Amino acid sequence: MTTRLTRRTVLGGLGAAPLAGGATRLLAQDKIVLRMSTPATQTDFRSQGLENIFAPAVADFATYEPHYNDTLFKQGTELVAIARGNLEMSITSAQELAKLIPEWSIFTAGYLMRGPEHQRKVFASDIGKEMYQLVEDKLGVKLLCVNYFGTRQLDLRGDRVINTPADLKGVKLRMPGTDAWQFLGRALGADPVPLAFTEVYTALQTGAIDGQDNPLPTDKDKKFYEVTDQIVLTSHLADMNFIAFSRKVWDRLSADQQATVQTAAENACRSISDAIVKNEAELVDFFKGQGLKVYTPDVEAFRTRVQKMYLESPFSKDWPEGLLDRINAVM
Repeated sequence: MTTRLTRRTVLGGLGAAPLAGGATRLLAQDKIVLRMSTPATQTDFRSQGLENIFAPAVADFATYEPHYNDTLFKQGTELVAIARGNLEMSITSAQELAKLIPEWSIFTAGYLMRGPEHQRKVFASDIGKEMYQLVEDKLGVKLLCVNYFGTRQLDLRGDRVINTPADLKGVKLRMPGTDAWQFLGRALGADPVPLAFTEVYTALQTGAIDGQDNPLPTDKDKKFYEVTDQIVLTSHLADMNFIAFSRKVWDRLSADQQATVQTAAENACRSISDAIVKNEAELVDFFKGQGLKVYTPDVEAFRTRVQKMYLESPFSKDWPEGLLDRINAVM
């Protein structure tokens, strides 16, 4: 039997949910074990930042235990696991948060963030504090920091030239399965197909899908360039990830340990963001060298259609009043 995880079942069951056998464990030395569940590979910039910066910084009182490639929890279920006390950490997205907290859907909108620096400033402001607190209050999940995850582009099979959204009609574009991701795919003009991240390479290889969207570093890390023919630089989403941490675990830490965890996470996020910015600048030449056609379409045509669809959609009805103007005002 398959259990369907919804916002109602998560928020309604938090108080009564028992701790499963996989809840926070202690080592003999009373070190807290911080299990990280992520669909990313070990070579992913996010994985490397956490292993090389976060883990050593907390090693005196915690053991960082990463689980890659969806081997512990499937993508999209990690927040539920943390909320129920069955997991300590994950890398989450605005799209996953929006599935449980509709107000967060504003951060899933295409062409909202102007780039990594705008993104950083937004979440360092009162906007970030308010939205982080909302997650903590509703889910018992503490968001430690945001990291830039690259600007998402289209990565496609075949030689169809994509210049405007109309050119994507009929293109089977893999997008994650949440409503927010699927809506973005439709707003771009494509036919979005929900598919687990771990299945994308094979689906591209077999032609089950026509393309996928991800930042350039992910395209390289997952070797999608081996099974695609072109990258269309739509720049439709300055993507972001958040380090999600169990509030139950946080409350067990001393004030000094909490400060160490917070600083370690922020340093890891900063390192991840810097590495991705640097890597993006180098990857266009790499993909061209692999034989892919890389080009820029009519970005303004995409921006106009995407923003119009968001403002007319049910998503915008959940956006906190005035928040869009506040985000746009951050310089």
